[in-house]
Amino acid sequence: MTLQEQFGQIDIYLFDQLLRGRIQPGMKILDAGCGSGRNLVYFLREGYEVYGADRDPAAIGSVQRMAASLAPNLSPENFRREEVETMSFPGGFMDVVISSAVLHFARDDAHFGAMLRESWRLLKPGGLFFCRLASLIGIEKQVQPIAGRRFRLPDGSERYLVDADLLEKLTGELGGRLADPLKTTVVQNQRSMTTWVVRRNN
Repeated sequence: MTLQEQFGQIDIYLFDQLLRGRIQPGMKILDAGCGSGRNLVYFLREGYEVYGADRDPAAIGSVQRMAASLAPNLSPENFRREEVETMSFPGGFMDVVISSAVLHFARDDAHFGAMLRESWRLLKPGGLFFCRLASLIGIEKQVQPIAGRRFRLPDGSERYLVDADLLEKLTGELGGRLADPLKTTVVQNQRSMTTWVVRRNN
């Protein structure tokens, strides 16, 4: 088996959480906004209890087919066509919630807050929230304001952009603590992606 077959297109920063032992077999893992499941291949192969939600029916169909192949004991109902802000999973159920390249598609503050609070609602006390999202960090002078926290990036895309102060404020408001310092990658001054990893307090 090749590394790509084993791990798929997993986010390298999510892989880092695996390497450090923060995500263990037997945990319940939700990918909120899972797309076609690029971050789920390893977890499905290794017998984790995996769940996913996405608004795109084609994406959910793809994840269900992948799960049927890699983890046939999982119910197709683990993977649901739902908006991230209105998921139907029970509260306090997940050990890990993944939010990879999702929150920066928020329309405005209210939409961002709804998606974030719903993802947090599903997390157990002591659980891990892993989030990758576009940010202003390092490209403050390269972006063009549109409205509120929506900006046009140098690559031409429009995103809802956070900054370090907001993420630190939200960490406290949610009732969590940073599991890692904020880490940001600036891609040739075209866009900036920040990794925000939060442990939910008991």
